[in-house]
Formats: sequence, C-alpha cells, structure tokens
Amino acid sequence: MHIYSSRHYYSFLYSNKKINIQSITPNSKQPLFFQFVLFFFYVHHRHVPLTPTRPKNPTSLSPLFILPMLFLPTLTAKKKMEGKTIPLSFLFTFSIIFLSLFALSVTSSSLQYQKLVLHSLPETQLQSLNWDAQDLSAQLLSADGSEPDPDTTLSGSDPDPNNVLSVQLHHVDLASPASFNATPHALFKLRLKRDAVRAKAISILAAANVTVGRRAGRGHAGGRDFSSSVISGLAQGSGEYFTRIGIGTPSKYAYMVLDTGSDVVWIQCSPCKKCYTQTDPVFDPTKSSSFVGVSCGSPLCRQLDTVGCSRKKCLYQVSYGDGSFTVGDFSTETLTFRGTRVNNIALGCGHDNEGLFVGAAGLLGLGRGRLSFPTQAGRRFGRKFSYCLVDRSTSARPSYLVFGESAVSRTAVFTPLVTNRKLDTFYYVELAGISVGGTRVPSIRPSLFKLNAAGDGGVIVDSGTSVTRLTRPAYIALRDAFRVGARDLKRAPDFSLFDTCFDLSGKTEVKVPTVALHFRGADVSLPASNYLIPVDSDGTFCFAFAGTMSGLSIIGNIQQQGFRVVFDLAGSRLGFAPRGCA
Repeated sequence: MHIYSSRHYYSFLYSNKKINIQSITPNSKQPLFFQFVLFFFYVHHRHVPLTPTRPKNPTSLSPLFILPMLFLPTLTAKKKMEGKTIPLSFLFTFSIIFLSLFALSVTSSSLQYQKLVLHSLPETQLQSLNWDAQDLSAQLLSADGSEPDPDTTLSGSDPDPNNVLSVQLHHVDLASPASFNATPHALFKLRLKRDAVRAKAISILAAANVTVGRRAGRGHAGGRDFSSSVISGLAQGSGEYFTRIGIGTPSKYAYMVLDTGSDVVWIQCSPCKKCYTQTDPVFDPTKSSSFVGVSCGSPLCRQLDTVGCSRKKCLYQVSYGDGSFTVGDFSTETLTFRGTRVNNIALGCGHDNEGLFVGAAGLLGLGRGRLSFPTQAGRRFGRKFSYCLVDRSTSARPSYLVFGESAVSRTAVFTPLVTNRKLDTFYYVELAGISVGGTRVPSIRPSLFKLNAAGDGGVIVDSGTSVTRLTRPAYIALRDAFRVGARDLKRAPDFSLFDTCFDLSGKTEVKVPTVALHFRGADVSLPASNYLIPVDSDGTFCFAFAGTMSGLSIIGNIQQQGFRVVFDLAGSRLGFAPRGCA
C-alpha cells in the first residue's frame, strides 16, 4: 500500500486499485483531518497486515474509510459558503467514528475462522472405571483375533522391526472411580488447581537448573515394536493420562500415569506404610518371580538423584514440586506391554506414597533422563515412541501408545529437539511464533521463548501439564489477538486461571479464530476444541492458555489432544501428526 499526499490532492494505491480524492477548499482545516486519516490508516495497516484470506476485491472493505473523506469536503465547502466554520473537534470525532468502524471491518475480514461444535461438561456423576479380566482378554487380541504369545520377551539385541503390536485405546472421561464422588465440573476445577501447582513446580525446577539425569545414549535402531493403552485421566480426578501395562511375573495389570516430565518408573507396593487409593489392587512384590531388589553398592543405585540404604538394600525417593512424594525399595522388574515382556526395568517399589496421586498404581517416566523408560528400553525399540492423547470431554476414536519404528507417523511434521544440559529430563523445542486467524501475532517473537546458555527459558512439551503456559508478554499478545477475533462472542466471567471466557449457552456451534503454533520447521494448526474448552455444564467456554512469570513456556496436553506426538530420540526430533488418534 502506498499513500501520496499534498495540500490539494490525496491518492491511495490499495492492492493495485487507485482511489483519488480531490480537495475542494484548500484553505479549510481539511488537510489536518486528512493527515490524521493517513496516520491512522498507516498505523492500522502496520498492526493488521493483509493475509491470503482477504477478499479479492479489497475496495469492498473501504466504503467506511472513503465515505467521510468524500463527505467532509462537500460539507466543509457548503459551510464555508454560508460563512460558518466546522469545529476541529467535530471533524476529529467524526473521523474517529468512521475509522473505528473501518478498522473493525478490515480486522474481521482479515482473520481465518474455524467451526467449534460445542460440548459442555456432562452434568451427572460418571460411572466407575472398570477393566476386568474379560475386558483385558479382549484387549490382548491381536489384529487377526489370535492371542499373542505371553512369553514373548524383548532383549537388548532383538532386531525385529516388523513385529508391530497395537492395542485399542479406551477413553474414560466418562468413567470415575467410585471413591471419587464428585461431579465432572468439580473434577475439572480440582485438575486446574493441581495443574497450576505442577506448572509452578516445573518452572522452579527449571529456574534452579537442577540436573536430574543424563541424556539417553544412542540405541539400536530396529528393535521390536510394542504398545499399550492410553486413557484420559479426567475421570480419575488427576488430570493425567494413563496407560495399562502389566507388572511382574505373572503380570498384574494396572493403570500407570504417562509423564514426559519425569524419569523414574515406580508403582505402589505392599506392605503400605501409607498409600493413596488406586483403581487396581496394590502390587505385591513377593508374588512376582521376576522382582529383584537392587543393592546399595550397585551402579544402578548410584544413578538415583536421592539415594538411601537400609539393610544393604537400595532405597529411592522421588519428590514432586506439588509436595507429592514416593519412597520405597529400588528394584528391577518385568513390565508387560500387551503380552510382550520387557525385562530388567529399574523400578521404584513405593511403600510410602503421599500427595496428589489419585487412581493410577504408579508412574511410567517418559523423560529424557537416564532412568526413564525410553532410556532404559531404548535399544529394544530404536529409541522411538509416540502417543495420542484422547479428547477429555468427548468420546474419542481408538488410539495407541506405541514404542518402535511404527511410532513414527508418516503425516507428522517435525521440529528438532533442543538439549538443555542443565536440565535434561524435559523435551525442549524451539517456538518461533503464534498465529491467530491466519496472521502472525507480531509481538510474539522467538526471543520470548529462547533457551539461553545458562539453561533458562525455552519451551518444553509436557504430557503431565494440562494448560499451555506462555511467558507473560507472549500470552498477553496471544490473548488480546484472540479477543479481537472473538469479539462477537458473548463474554463470561473469568474461571480459575482463565481470563478469557465466553457464554455460549444455547448454541450448538460457533466460529472462532484459528490458532497455530509455529515451531522451528513445523507449523501446527490447532483444532478449535484444543484452545476453547468447556469449564462447566452451563455453556461456559474458556481460552485454554495461561501466562507465566517464569521464563519457561510449557506446551500442555490440552493443546496436544488429537495429535500423535512422536518422540524420535534417535533422530533428535519431535513430531506432531494431526488426527493421530484414528
């Protein structure tokens, strides 16, 4: 766009269409008015750039901009012939009204929108979670209907990439354990409280630059694939995602929390000094023939960050930032993924487990540290795994947690993993910017997400955090851009940590501005349900991002849902495949 001006003549070259406006009364105050118009148009153009979605005929957007300029010269001339002068304040007010209307018109027409089908949280209490022996038997059926060999065992040198195992996933957002007598709305509020604590704890850990493990070494590419189920944990009241795996010999199946922000694998064990309520029976190590305690002097024991010793037995302790902790015997045990056994996995057998743990028997650490499951079993599946986190609020298609070559989706877009040598548990990536309505938010710059040499800042992808946290300047810019695009939606009061909410009661669907995350080498367009989510049963939906005063930004699992998230550690990259739960 080019703008030319003189005392008597103004010309706008807008998208190759020239609009001329001839001054009538050169001695009037008209030039000052037009200078204001030109300045406003320039500023507006700088902040609302043209996008590919702008209509082919841009002049159709300009009547509100042109009308006052056509009208005012005539009015000025008429008044001058009558010997009257139009006050400058009138001209200023007149221009503000018309230019504001023009700005709103251009902004709305510039944005890309997508449809959001509305599903509020259910009103009634949900039935309890159940996975009995008959259900498990059905789950263990392979694609041809046969039952897999229960004695299949993966060793460190198994080179069989063609043996693909898969298990159907089950979404249990509509199932709650009987011990949790709460409505979905109450569970959601509780999840947000815990989520805030977790995000704060991660930020504190990152700020402290605590080294919690070494990077995983290079593994053998081409190991056998194995998989297990992933289940949304909203109904468990935990805000986590669960996988169903077997522990010990014979295998005792239980729910395990998936956590890419943790390393140590652990379960609750009897006898319990203090254990929280879980869905499955507590694991009894004395009934497992493959359970082996780790001695105090072993190299495996020395890999723990917090080590204890009792009667020559190695003790572990893992504390979480929310005040939760687990303490017990450090051991090795066999884990079973859909009939395929993985031997000699370092496992914490917790006898004292206190805090915010609810429902699951323990935690499967999927971080990058030396004691995480991907690091321990990496040679057996080529150091690749992926998951798809099912939608929390609606029924989702089946999906899988997959380890092995088949974990890498052909439709995934990849961004390089970034190494933070001061804190190597987390999966760091580079976030270059964010778009709203198809247009980059100009004030969200890569520098807001930079990981510096001291290990501060950066962006991590975390399965255990629900709501994405962005550094405060980035969040404010994103929120304000979204509010502009969603100004036609009725606003609602703030809810918990959300400061941008809407009353969509009585509606079945709405159009909302698109949101896309721009990672280095990968543009990820989010479905509307990944950023405008229900928070109650009355039609209140909130923008599911939050700001943080910490320098660390976190991509949470609400924004990940529906994507297959691929962790290719061998290629040092992380990928996103849309509609990955199919």
